Amino acid sequence: MLSQLPVTDCKELKIPAPWGYISGRWYGNRLERPILALHGFRDNLGTFDRLVPLLPDHVGVLCIDLPGHGRSSPLPLGVRYDVYNDVFLIPRIMKHFGWEKVSLMGHSLGAFYSFIYATLAPDTVDMVICIDCVLLPKFDVDIALESFRRNLDQHMIQEEILASGNLREPPSYTVPKMEMALANGSLGSVTPELAQHLLHRQVKESGLNPKSFYFSTDRRIRFYNYWDISAELGADMARGVGKKPFLIIKASMSPFLGPHTDKAISILAQDNPHFEFYEVDSGTHHVHLQIPEECAKYMSPFIQYHRPPSRAASYQGKL
Repeated sequence: MLSQLPVTDCKELKIPAPWGYISGRWYGNRLERPILALHGFRDNLGTFDRLVPLLPDHVGVLCIDLPGHGRSSPLPLGVRYDVYNDVFLIPRIMKHFGWEKVSLMGHSLGAFYSFIYATLAPDTVDMVICIDCVLLPKFDVDIALESFRRNLDQHMIQEEILASGNLREPPSYTVPKMEMALANGSLGSVTPELAQHLLHRQVKESGLNPKSFYFSTDRRIRFYNYWDISAELGADMARGVGKKPFLIIKASMSPFLGPHTDKAISILAQDNPHFEFYEVDSGTHHVHLQIPEECAKYMSPFIQYHRPPSRAASYQGKL
């Protein structure tokens, strides 16, 4: 049986960036390069709370909060949150730590980032794990354009509020109401009971209402700028990944992996002995948070094989 990462063996850290810092939590082995874990849209690194401790203990896992999420710094005024800009966090973090290679694990939007980076710089990637996403879902053109216009307008409104300096405390709620709001916002993918794993990094105590809290993430992240990648472009990008170790976990109750990803996944799998694909029954989009044991039973052997223990991994979780 594989040894697992102890829940308490982690270190909070801040990675400097021109706009502030990227907040992170490094689980386990800090003697060698970890797996870099990227969360999904409007989530934070707490999304991996229940999964990471189930993974092999010989390799560390560095989970980060994307800019404006969790405890990371928001982007400066005048800079929009953009899906494709976030991809460049990966080489920024690599440069900070002096890594020549990176092992990637992502959920949802974080999985999309992992896929994109692996297509752009495959020689620097040694392993990719995508949880319930490879390409973003396909959007109707008219809906996409209307969404873009609306997000642009709303983003400008939030920028004007921030620039004015006339800030008021956002609406605050009791913890049960916040848990329910997060569950509803995830369309039932996260239950109120599991919401605590995301809330603990993105709320602050109200100064106006006792025993109440408000969401502290940058409100501009609701208006992310992104365009979906067509199935054809996704397929061309997949060809650039080559025969890299690539694991995809699909949640059976989620639409995030479907016909729009079939061609890209087929190319990733073609003549690749290191490609693996598994579907987890009864899994929602946050399958790694909902039933992490089912994900870990596929992920742990994959990690063990492609990132086997080294001599430095005589590490026993006592740093």
